[in-house]
Amino acid sequence: MATGERPTGHDGHALRPERFAALWRSLSAIGRAGDGGYLRSAWSDADLACREWFVEEALDRELGVERDRNGNLYAWWGDRAATGAVLTGGHLDSVPHGGGYEGALGVVAALLAVDLLRERGVTPARPVGIAVFADGTGARFGEPCLGVRLLTGALDPAAALRLRDRDRVGLAETLDRAGGTADGVGPDPQRLARIGGYVELAIEQGHHLSERDAPVGIGTGVWPRGRWRLECSGPGVRAATTPMAERHDPMLTLAFAVLAANKEARLRGGYATVGRVAADPGVTTAVASHATAWLDARAPGEEALAALVDAVTAKITDRAARDATRVQVTVESRTPRVTFDHRLLDSLAATLPGAPAIGTPGTHAAGEFAPRVPAAMLFVRNATGIAGGPGERASDADCAAGVTALADALAALAGG
Repeated sequence: MATGERPTGHDGHALRPERFAALWRSLSAIGRAGDGGYLRSAWSDADLACREWFVEEALDRELGVERDRNGNLYAWWGDRAATGAVLTGGHLDSVPHGGGYEGALGVVAALLAVDLLRERGVTPARPVGIAVFADGTGARFGEPCLGVRLLTGALDPAAALRLRDRDRVGLAETLDRAGGTADGVGPDPQRLARIGGYVELAIEQGHHLSERDAPVGIGTGVWPRGRWRLECSGPGVRAATTPMAERHDPMLTLAFAVLAANKEARLRGGYATVGRVAADPGVTTAVASHATAWLDARAPGEEALAALVDAVTAKITDRAARDATRVQVTVESRTPRVTFDHRLLDSLAATLPGAPAIGTPGTHAAGEFAPRVPAAMLFVRNATGIAGGPGERASDADCAAGVTALADALAALAGG
């Protein structure tokens, strides 16, 4: 399938790339940093400005707008109280210096998909909703898909309200400042019961579509993943008075763990990341007495993930014995593999004949919905393969093809 080629057999017209570019430009300046990335921390001024942009765009389209008790926004085409609704969307917050497409592409594409369906004369038999989920990246409070996980009940509301960001500001206080309230935060079974299906469009995290020369692909599911805390400890001594041969430095053990995670992930086709480290006492002139790191690990299958973490644990344990330090590996979260709804996947395959089917290592709202609501994903080709950073790129032609594919999927699911 050549770049920009329409990826469906639908008789209706496709979205033109310049139309995607025009709406994208109206959002893309908000929260942009000097390096080309974005600073749109959840509920920051930039994130709130993005949410205002969404409300204005929805009202311009005469869509009904509402906010739920978990801070998620919705724009509705049709009766929001009806059952069997088809939901789509994304998030508008970013990781620090993150890419512009992650999350936001799904929101922009959803607005344009509604435009396209209206131009085709489609009147959906079931309501179509566009969602902007709160703290989709989890960068502020450490819980990815925070708004979705609260909505579905995957995250305990009491635990959520105890969350603090790096400035020690709590979620409850943040919601109050943003014009919401912490009262009522948590599962919303009545809202979930009205959702008949969720389809999300996102930028691919990798090169699979580029390798297949395809602008759009179908997501089959989400890789299993988890977070593990690595704690290394030693006696702790002064740097100026302790010879190198007499030190038992937990930072060396931890450094070996980082290298081991990198090697094992490469060998097993998975991902392993140590992006957060803390040392105690954290003094330049002292050998640490305690070093803690957090390992994020993902793999295509359950066995591969278990093998990856087991291999890292074995290597760090062996290294600790040689360093005369102590080590403990504790699982903090574990999410099994998610397979998307087979009926939705069949519907997407029918509207996108020949589109590649790919799994994703990323954390997405669709993966959180899937245990409770039929869910699936579409992906747009990533020109660089970089996800969530300033180098993230998707061409306007590919994004327009993604919008067209999303519109076709929504028409098939919502009827009319």
